[in-house]
Amino acid sequence: MRLPDRNVIIQLLKELRVIMFPGYFASERMDCTLAPYFIGQRLSNLFEMLSKQIQLALVYTNNSKTPEIVEEAKDITVEFLQQLPKIQKLLLTDIQAAYDGDPAAGSKEQIIFSYPGLYAVFVYRMAHELYIRKVPFIPRIMTEYAHSRTGIDINAGASIGKYFFIDHGTGVVIGETTIIGDNVKLFQGVTIGALSTRGGQALAGVKRHPTIEDNVTIYSGASILGGETVIGHDCVIGGSAFITESIPPHTKVSMKNPELNLRGDDREA
Repeated sequence: MRLPDRNVIIQLLKELRVIMFPGYFASERMDCTLAPYFIGQRLSNLFEMLSKQIQLALVYTNNSKTPEIVEEAKDITVEFLQQLPKIQKLLLTDIQAAYDGDPAAGSKEQIIFSYPGLYAVFVYRMAHELYIRKVPFIPRIMTEYAHSRTGIDINAGASIGKYFFIDHGTGVVIGETTIIGDNVKLFQGVTIGALSTRGGQALAGVKRHPTIEDNVTIYSGASILGGETVIGHDCVIGGSAFITESIPPHTKVSMKNPELNLRGDDREA
């Protein structure tokens, strides 16, 4: 039995980005008068491509192909496509968060075209809708492709609110059972992870990763670990902090600066 085709899934992401950001990534020129036709044609192609890949994933997982599985794949695809307007609204809040949070942004167009954090979040938001519909393989293929392109690893199972911004981004890790509220900003090298995964598959479905409440900023290199760890709303977590227990709201956490020792040349002049 065939697995889903990674190359087709990558092409699906490219098609989805064209639809989410019309006028930015299409090879053909966008004409407002033809926009409904343009989007309709793209959605029709997406339906055929995605339903086929979902069907392959379901058939491989169930080790059989039945009419019910074929219909289930089509139903999931329809549900997913119906979520695209909602996803687009979320992505617009993510763009706004990036623009508001980065003085170097220049313009929202620059963010859409060039920010790796936005691309990783775009892919995550697509993959998440498939993840919550229990589609095998495809969500992980999507997020690992974004990981390979951006250095940002967001598991499709994480729950992330609106106005989410990852600045710079390289080395960010967000685990499967993470919950992130609204207006959260992360810098490079942040890990939101599990304390231990030695239990292996016995931990599947168990909350292993932290909860980050609204209006939290986490600076570079911080590690926040554990399923019971909650970072309260309006907290600021300083760079390189290592946190394994909950932090109350409106708290600033920082590492004590190490002593800087400078020595000159001891030789005689």
